[in-house]
Amino acid sequence: MQIYMVGGAVRDKLLGRPVNDHDWVVVGATPEQMLALGYLPVGRDFPVFLHPETREEYALARTERKSGPGYRGFEVQSSPDVTLDEDLSRRDLTINAIATSAYGTSTGGTFDPYFGIKDLEARVLRHVTDAFREDPVRILRVARFAARFTDFTVAPETMQLMREMVAHGEADHLVAERVWQELARGLMEEKPSRMFEVLRECGALDVLLPEVARLWGVPQRAEYHPEVDTGVHLMMVLDMSARLNAPLTVRFACLAHDLGKGTTPANVLPRHIGHEVRSAHLLKDVAERLRVPVDCRETADVVAREHGNIHRSSELSAAALVRLLERCDAIRKPERFADILLACECDARGRLGFEESAYPQRARLAAVLAAVQSVVTRDIAAHAAAKGVSGPQVGTLIHQARGQAVAQWLARSAGA
Repeated sequence: MQIYMVGGAVRDKLLGRPVNDHDWVVVGATPEQMLALGYLPVGRDFPVFLHPETREEYALARTERKSGPGYRGFEVQSSPDVTLDEDLSRRDLTINAIATSAYGTSTGGTFDPYFGIKDLEARVLRHVTDAFREDPVRILRVARFAARFTDFTVAPETMQLMREMVAHGEADHLVAERVWQELARGLMEEKPSRMFEVLRECGALDVLLPEVARLWGVPQRAEYHPEVDTGVHLMMVLDMSARLNAPLTVRFACLAHDLGKGTTPANVLPRHIGHEVRSAHLLKDVAERLRVPVDCRETADVVAREHGNIHRSSELSAAALVRLLERCDAIRKPERFADILLACECDARGRLGFEESAYPQRARLAAVLAAVQSVVTRDIAAHAAAKGVSGPQVGTLIHQARGQAVAQWLARSAGA
């Protein structure tokens, strides 16, 4: 039995990046031997075990053979006869096909049969072998790594291979869970725009997210969007969300906020009247197709519908501000409203020349919400009950009190 550290841990250590998780491959062992040593089986599709103490994953060396479409169409063979080279050959990128001995990481203990170290130095994302084409998830992984390693480029031959995979329909067989998993991870990388640029370049974006793909080439009003192109704007918004360390809910909302601009009739361009409603409808389709988590889809829905009103909120009256908060469900879900405001800031600053601009609407609406929250609804309800008032009339009284609280805050802030 020989044990090697493989994959991302080796790659990141060579790059001088933090290593959070270790993956191990075991050569020359059987499942029975692993069980006898106290390892816990967890693999469903192939033999993977948890170390009895560290709980890190140890996978038996394996080979794979394509047996059907999509990423599930594989026959996996794992036996003591599978070599380390054979195991590494099935990996996606050369930079992920490097192994080191479990007992040392000196030059003599490094195994790099596919020249991954050379590609690390050259900052290149390159597929290991032609077996890359057998798993369409690897298209998404390459795009995600491009978003993480921002100074790496995709090797021309790898990009060509990805184009061929898309042309042959491999991307059509990707299941929703895997697409969302990779998409979510890519959104959380250092420069998420690169993920979509790579997917667009190889043609996969047209298959996986046509609602996003159609935004490129759609003009916007230059007085509001000096970058003009809606697709360019979207990429700037995503990168701003990364710059502001936004959570996934915000980043997905940024991705979906302008989908409706892709369906604006050509005869009204560059104006996009009613795009907010169209964005919300398209978002619903995307969220259902990719099985997007509820918190992400709900935040994105509010941002899609209300980002224009939030941008213009300084022009609204006290009553209109209360209605805006109610449509955003801000009073009941203030934490989500904070995310909504952050997404709107990303949208406002994700424009050419506005990257360093302030976004006062965020702090202002947070203060408006605080004024609304200062209204003690319990006391209003009790007072109404004492007068024999009930039902919808109580809600009207609460709404009026909230409007008065906001009007008072507006007056104070204007006086200041």
